[in-house]
Amino acid sequence: MTSVSIVIPAYNAEKILGKCLRAVCGQDVPQRDLEVIVVDDGSTDATPEVAESFGVRVLRRPNGGAGAARNAGWRAAKGEWVAFTDSDCMPARSWLRALVNAAETKATTAVGAAGKTVGFESRTAAARFCDISGSLDAERHLAHPKFPFAPSANLMYRRAALEKVNGFDERYVTYEACDLHWRIMRAVGGSFVYEPRALVFHRHREDWKSFWRQQYAYGVGYGQFVLGHRNDCDWTITNELREWGDIGRLGLTAWLPPKNDTLLYRRGLFVKKFAQRLGFMKAQWSRKERERW
Repeated sequence: MTSVSIVIPAYNAEKILGKCLRAVCGQDVPQRDLEVIVVDDGSTDATPEVAESFGVRVLRRPNGGAGAARNAGWRAAKGEWVAFTDSDCMPARSWLRALVNAAETKATTAVGAAGKTVGFESRTAAARFCDISGSLDAERHLAHPKFPFAPSANLMYRRAALEKVNGFDERYVTYEACDLHWRIMRAVGGSFVYEPRALVFHRHREDWKSFWRQQYAYGVGYGQFVLGHRNDCDWTITNELREWGDIGRLGLTAWLPPKNDTLLYRRGLFVKKFAQRLGFMKAQWSRKERERW
């Protein structure tokens, strides 16, 4: 098998990193072809010690965000392919083999591949909403007509492609995976493969408060993306008003007891859209952000 490096950014992940690494280190690929790199992004807990106990390569850096941590990881990687997952993920045993096989059936044309990500033990309302709405559905995201991408929880690129575009843009709070994919496909070209058999289990946010914070950050990142790609984004005041209209309509029933999946979906969509709009507006109205982009 072609050599592969797996990069895992981790921040204060001591409670969950062990399960991630047991899954990653148990991949059914020849160990001589596999390199595992955990990038400790300035943790204040025992995250680096947990990683070291698995015998993987550990890089320590000051806190700079997931994009910066992933950049540190792939730049230190030795593999021809670089696969990314997160500390709150548990890849299936055949995950890496499925990704590589899918990409290499395209011979030299495939620049990368992504797999299917599903929820793990989604018992709370917030976590179940993520499953119902397909929040990490790479197939759906890759079908976007203008800005396709795959979430970085289950993603792989050729190292040469990452080098070509200098990796992730570290200015992003979130949404850096979409920006990276956009730049790679334009600078490198070729095909990108979706392989549903490359399965990763993800621990979704378990309560609405943490889900709100996550979606707010997504909104900030999307606002940054629109600023950074203003020549290609058609966002107008009409789009903004339409979004707020949807939020108002959803809010009429969002807090009814979620007796079925339809009501749960409406509640989750309300929280998601409201949090993202506030984050988006923060980025859009920030003079500092406008100057950065």
